[in-house]
Amino acid sequence: MWKTITKPFAWLMIWLYNLTGSYGWAIILFALAVNLVLAPFMAKSKKSMMRSTRLQPKIQELQRRHEGNQQKLNAEMQKLYREEGVNPMSGCLWSLIPFPILIALYSVIRMPMTRMMFVADDFVTTLQNFFVEKGLYTIPERADAYAEIKLTKLAHENWDLVQSGLAGKIDPHFLNIDFSFLGLNLGDQPRWNFFANTDWSDVHVWLPALGLFLIPFISALLSWLSMKISTATNPQMAQDSQAAATTKSMNMMMPLMSVWICFIMPAAMGIYWIANSVFGIARDYILTKVFKKQLDIEDAERKAARDAREWEIERQHEETERLRAEGKTEKNVNTSKKKIQANEKQKSDERKAALERAERAERRERLGVKEAEKPASQVGNRRYARGRAYVPDRFTNPENAEEATAAAALASEDGASIDETVEETELAAETVNEAVETAEAAVEAAAESAEE
Repeated sequence: MWKTITKPFAWLMIWLYNLTGSYGWAIILFALAVNLVLAPFMAKSKKSMMRSTRLQPKIQELQRRHEGNQQKLNAEMQKLYREEGVNPMSGCLWSLIPFPILIALYSVIRMPMTRMMFVADDFVTTLQNFFVEKGLYTIPERADAYAEIKLTKLAHENWDLVQSGLAGKIDPHFLNIDFSFLGLNLGDQPRWNFFANTDWSDVHVWLPALGLFLIPFISALLSWLSMKISTATNPQMAQDSQAAATTKSMNMMMPLMSVWICFIMPAAMGIYWIANSVFGIARDYILTKVFKKQLDIEDAERKAARDAREWEIERQHEETERLRAEGKTEKNVNTSKKKIQANEKQKSDERKAALERAERAERRERLGVKEAEKPASQVGNRRYARGRAYVPDRFTNPENAEEATAAAALASEDGASIDETVEETELAAETVNEAVETAEAAVEAAAESAEE
């Protein structure tokens, strides 16, 4: 099953190698092809991440408004994402695609005979035994993960010998693969301790070893630079201190992990990682430039539509108020039954209140109780704001205060608390008068207390 999965990658590698005649350029073009195929998916991920980042001010406002109510906050955030057309998970899912490709490529590079050229397992055994008989290869005591690379390298270096010694036994799919690229053997692993095990007198020995040693560090540097550029070109989401520390640690750990991985794998994987980082930096820069312009236009259009919608709502509200003032509003046939019942109940309550006021007025007239048009206790349209037994001169005329208070209480009995004849201008004026009178009463009370 794994051979079936890796077949497309193997076919592409073989085709690129036959096209260029170079294993290194085949790896680089393979990285380019992968980036081109993934470009639409990575573009979608990039755009979604940029949209999510632009929503951070609104998300922070929701978090402040609904602090302590996680359920309400989640509902409001889902509503915001829906209105803005953002899927917060899409930015993460597409970024995981390169990892399966990396694993498949590693399988193809690690086993060039059976996974890339699709030669039979029996031929691998035959070729191994042939090199053992010739004294060119020693079967390791423990399983060697990169045995096929070594056999393929030996076959290239002794191609004529293999052709003559295994005439009629060579698998038709077997190719003469040359792992050399820029003076390096991409089938070899970089050695971290090559300084102590290198012949420094021969430049053809120490220079390739040094080149292999530098591949992991170049790969880590470009990996770090890719994340740095992505961070610099994109506005970052707001994070708490713990999340920010985690992100910073990951940005440091990933390049360091790439150093370790490149030292334990063939140099071809390091070349792929380097090429992939370079293409990724270019892709990220271009997509950022393109989507920034697109999102600016979308934000402007969305703001214009929102402003137009708010203006239309305001215009309709003003028109409704004008028609209501002119008595030209029509009954809404779409009004719910509950709302109609509530309106009818309100009108019925108003009619009952009017009848009760008329009955009280008639009873008071029959009893000979006269009610002042505006009681001394009235503030604005509230007739008894200062109390139904309020007497304005209770401090200056304390002798008659008790009798006056009883009379005021009787006069205000069953009186309407709201004076519906007071206009808004009068309300404003009386509010000011109330403030002045309150201040004067306070001064008078203070003076009397001092005299006493």
